[in-house]
Amino acid sequence: MKYTQLGRTGLKVSRLVLGTMNFGPQTDEADSHAIMDAALDAGINFFDTANVYGWGENKGRTETIIGNWFAKDPAHRDKVVLATKVYGNMAADGDAWPNHDKLSALNIRRAVDESLKRLQTDHIDVYQFHHVDRRTPFEEIWQAIDVLVQQGKILYVGSSNFPGYKIAQANEIAARRGGTIGLVSEQCLYNLAERRAEMEVIPAAQEYGLGVIPWSPLHGGLLGGVIKKEVEGGRRAGGRAADALANTTLRAQVQAYEDLLDKHGVEPGEAALAWLLTRPGVTGPIVGPRTAEQLASALRAVELELSDELLTGLDEIFPGPGPSPEAFAW
Repeated sequence: MKYTQLGRTGLKVSRLVLGTMNFGPQTDEADSHAIMDAALDAGINFFDTANVYGWGENKGRTETIIGNWFAKDPAHRDKVVLATKVYGNMAADGDAWPNHDKLSALNIRRAVDESLKRLQTDHIDVYQFHHVDRRTPFEEIWQAIDVLVQQGKILYVGSSNFPGYKIAQANEIAARRGGTIGLVSEQCLYNLAERRAEMEVIPAAQEYGLGVIPWSPLHGGLLGGVIKKEVEGGRRAGGRAADALANTTLRAQVQAYEDLLDKHGVEPGEAALAWLLTRPGVTGPIVGPRTAEQLASALRAVELELSDELLTGLDEIFPGPGPSPEAFAW
């Protein structure tokens, strides 16, 4: 495994991030533990989750599965850089209660204690804001975070799904307060087929020293050889990939992508991950394996070297927006 610093911090993390969103909804606890064992054995030390994972009536289930894994072997916790998120309402669907969501000081205090109990740990390494809270001022948010840092409950803070201007606003207010390190990472939607983050989010992250942690690196399976699987095995795409393939222009791009990688003898999913690892500012993509086999494929991407010819071909098929501000100014 290869490692890098998380943004401007001294924290060293793996170039792949283990995403756990499928633990519970699609992967049972025993298999989830086996995947975490395999990830740790392979050197992945950065695990990402969220308090709402498990979804619906099972919100918090994913954190509980991770906590049970830590309890089985306390050495696991010392090896893992643990990231979770706060924002969503943890009440059962349709049973929301005021102040049980978003980023008020009250909810942050409540949510972190509940996550710590489920995760069976005394601290969270990277506590992430899952979405922007337009109604809570950052002065209040940072005051709540400062208390948690002083209590030793969290060490670093990251954002998720933040636009560039909110990254700037959050860190400028943190700097004015003094003593607050501010955001150190941004978790955003970023992959070959969805490169809008290059316009504002990634430049802002680089300017303020945030590590970028892309989610959905295969764009919901679209970049994982979906057309080939459809033709060879009769397996039809679902979710985001199915919606994308309904667009004839995008389907043609995906076909050209798969043809290019077939020419170079490279697996599509591995190439999509390897491409992200070449991008400026990217710490590591989040991979969310449902099976051990999917994890093994992701691990191969870390060692995959993409030729200049292949990188040029990928840019021709999925061109980015170009440098900011030229991309949107003229």
